[in-house]
Formats: sequence, C-alpha cells, structure tokens
Amino acid sequence: MKLHDIWLYFANGLLLQAKGFGKEGTAIGEAVFNTSMTGYQEIISDPSYAGQFIVFCMPEIGIVGCNPQDMESRKPFAKGVLIRNLSSISSNFRSTQDLQSFFIENNLIGICNVDTRGIVKMLRDNGAMMMIASSELRDRESLQKALLSAKKIEEINYVAEVSTEKSYIHDESTFDFTNFSYPKIDINDKTKKKIIAIDYGIKRNILNELSQVGLIVEVVPHTFDAKTLIERYKQKEISGIFLSNGPGDPVLLQDQIEKIKLFIKEKIPIFGICLGHQLLSNAHGYTTYKLKFGQHGGNHPVKNMQTNTLEITAQNHNYNVPESIVEVATITHRNLFDNTIEGVCYKDSPIFSVQHHPESSPGPREASKLFAEFKNLLARRI
Repeated sequence: MKLHDIWLYFANGLLLQAKGFGKEGTAIGEAVFNTSMTGYQEIISDPSYAGQFIVFCMPEIGIVGCNPQDMESRKPFAKGVLIRNLSSISSNFRSTQDLQSFFIENNLIGICNVDTRGIVKMLRDNGAMMMIASSELRDRESLQKALLSAKKIEEINYVAEVSTEKSYIHDESTFDFTNFSYPKIDINDKTKKKIIAIDYGIKRNILNELSQVGLIVEVVPHTFDAKTLIERYKQKEISGIFLSNGPGDPVLLQDQIEKIKLFIKEKIPIFGICLGHQLLSNAHGYTTYKLKFGQHGGNHPVKNMQTNTLEITAQNHNYNVPESIVEVATITHRNLFDNTIEGVCYKDSPIFSVQHHPESSPGPREASKLFAEFKNLLARRI
C-alpha cells in the first residue's frame, strides 16, 4: 500500500501533516463529519457531498473493499475523505477492488493516519469549516493563502455538476439479497403511475425505492422546463413530481425555487427529500438556514409526530427549514438530537417532504414507508 505525504489546513488555523492515498494534488472544500459505522462507499458516492471533505468517525475504513453495485451515483463528487486508518486488506465476496484503487480510479483525494477523533470534536465545537488538503503545498502561509482565495461552499452551485444531463427512465428496483442484484422493472407497464424525479444530485437507491412501490420514474435534469411538466400533468401523462436530494445551499437555487412555485400553484402532488425538502420551504417563502455542523450519519433518532413513534434514520444535510414554516405546514417529524424540523406536510396542498433519507443506503430502513405514502397520495388524486 503506497502512501504519500499530505498537508491539511483548516479555516481556524489548524495545520496537520498526514498520509495520502488516491489522487495527489490540492483540493479545497468544507469539512463535515459522518457518524455511520457502515456503508462507506454509499456515503462517498452520495452526490450531496459535492464540495465537501467527509471525516469518518468510524476509525477504520476499507475492510470490505468496493464494488459497482454500491455506487449511489455515477462517480464520487466529494472533495476528499479523511479516515483514521486505511485497511490494508479488503475482505468481502462482493468486493471488486480495494479502497485505494477506487480512489485512484475516481480521481479522489484520500487522507489517512490523521486524528479524526480530534477533528470531529473540533468540528462539533466550532462548526463545519473550510479546509485545504495538498500534497503540493507544504507550508502554513501557502496553504492559508490558497484557502483564503477560494470561494466558500455557500457561494458555489454544485447542482449543475451532479445532475444528469439527459432525461431517462429508471429501470431498477431495490436490491435483491437472494440473487445479489438490482432487479429490472417493466418501464412500459401502463398500469403504473408515472412520476417525474428532478435530479439535483439524486441517489440511486431513492430511485430504486420509488420503483419498488410501483411507480414508473422519469428522471429529468435540473434544467427542466416547468411549463412543459405542468402541461404533461394536466394531460395526465404524469401523476406527480419528486424533488431529490443534492448539494449546497438551497438559497443559491433561485431558478429552481421559481419553477417549484409554479408546481405549487397548480397543486401538483410533490414529495421532497433533503434538498428537495429545503427548496419547497423556500418556494413557500420560508428561507432555510445553515446548521452549525449539520446532520451526517446513519443513527439519527427522529420522532414521527403523526404516529408518536421513533424512527432511526440516515441523514446528510447542512441546512434546515425554519420553525415559522408552521404557518403553512404541519410538522410531521422532529430530530431528537437537536429538535430541528425533519418533515412537514403542507396545508391545503398535496405536498409533503422530509429532511432525512428514507432510502437509507446506508442506514436503517425504518422511514422507507414514506415512498409508499407518496404512491398513496398519487392514488387519491383524480
């Protein structure tokens, strides 16, 4: 296992030397920590991490290797990954390559032999912050200068980078653990309702879950024409719209917010997850705000306010909807770590959304019933 020297500099002035694996070079992004114990490949390939460095709380990463089936997108969009220890072996019957070769193949910076526990505590206490990782720049002055001259993540729209360029029909369902494959579905089944999924950085297993409950899913890029979709809805060609997860500050996406306002006006059934949840809040006139260090992991307790039950959920977000949303929506879910809003159902509208990830991938599946709730919402519409 060949490693190289790499230097890390954080916005608060912390300078560290570590070892690098994967791509050599320089990258700048926002450091956030993830508390998941498993599923590192799904996390790394989640497009919502575009522009960010992922700091894993789990101390050893790489032991089960990597494989094409566990990709949540066409490639990783994260700036890099920080881990305490890189496993020297990959031992799993599904593995097709080790983590280091996966990073090299995907042109991704990997950082190991670093005190991730200390970094996580720093981010917890001080909040998510910008950082630079470089195998080229080695002194504090050069690293600081490069970091200060770079745009902050709040100033960058990554959606255009992660969204699909062309529309397509998704043709897979959820993973079959008997055959260890994703079953194909009949995309020409006229008995099923068709929906539009707007791709702001959609995860593969969100699409699989929508297919699993019996929907035909047409994925469209973020450059979609809202008036065309509204006309297709009026012609009963489509039954509803799904707004996906994605990276960055939703306030930057004013063009998307204006398009969503048109959907709301037409009372089109809508289900939003993560960024889609935040965009719906902004489209209703309630501006989202940034959390101190966000919610990233697979072990977050959420209270379902409708059933008064607890659901352990997967999460990956840095922004949240404000409490004032109660003026137009009923709060359906709350995060029991910090009491922030995790889900809403809009009053007098066929629209609901959640902040957490009911598809998990990785994580618990206790909230997956939300996909069936979306299908049921569509069934109630004439």
